[in-house]
Amino acid sequence: MKKCTFIYLAVIIGLFGCTPRSTIQAPSSRTILLPEDRRGRLPRPYEVNGKRYYPLPDAFGFTQVGNASWYGEKFHGRPTASGEIFDMHKRTAAHKTLPLGTFVKVMNLSNNRSTFVRVNDRGPFVKGRIIDLSYAAAREIDLIRSGVARVKIEALSEEVGKLEHNGRPQPLVEVADLGEGEFTIQVGAFLEIGNAMKLAERLRVIFDYVEISPILDENRRTLHRVHVTKSKTLNQAEGFKKKLEEMGLTGAFIVRI
Repeated sequence: MKKCTFIYLAVIIGLFGCTPRSTIQAPSSRTILLPEDRRGRLPRPYEVNGKRYYPLPDAFGFTQVGNASWYGEKFHGRPTASGEIFDMHKRTAAHKTLPLGTFVKVMNLSNNRSTFVRVNDRGPFVKGRIIDLSYAAAREIDLIRSGVARVKIEALSEEVGKLEHNGRPQPLVEVADLGEGEFTIQVGAFLEIGNAMKLAERLRVIFDYVEISPILDENRRTLHRVHVTKSKTLNQAEGFKKKLEEMGLTGAFIVRI
């Protein structure tokens, strides 16, 4: 953490005030008739264990473009954020803000190869990366050798039934509001807990919610992450993040709790 970060703390007080404490609700979901595209066609489904999943238009869905990385043997056998044991040979992923259990299509933009994964972990806790793929998923899109690649990710929705429409059965899909939930912002991560505590104490002058959250890195060292603010929506969290970055906390990023 740069020393100049703390110069801005007094200014942040004036911009933010105190973050109010409030009750956070889980993302809500609803069932809709799967929308057709402009040509009257339905998107191609993806099948997993006998269930079908569909990409959705931007009005209902979630897409993101950025850098992907992967993780494997060093985390194999460890618990994930969902409580599952990480298996590098299964197609799973870690994402900062999507709800655990969300199915996602990931396309490597350098070769147009795609994989289909389920989010069961949190991460990557590195600015500039949007998703961490398991070894199996990374291998499918030829990510192993390069280590990092620019990708497009697209959240998918499960088919939960069919409804007669325009003379033919059309899928009903469950749509979750992925922008609702409980979000916080990570402003730093330290190997030395004393450094995390110093930053946390300074931020407690500004925010009602400041927390130090430990996590093991790939070398089994404990990183002490400093989180500030709680938001009910992703948009609200984005607003806090933007202001934090303007004040010098350029490494800040949003995490769903």
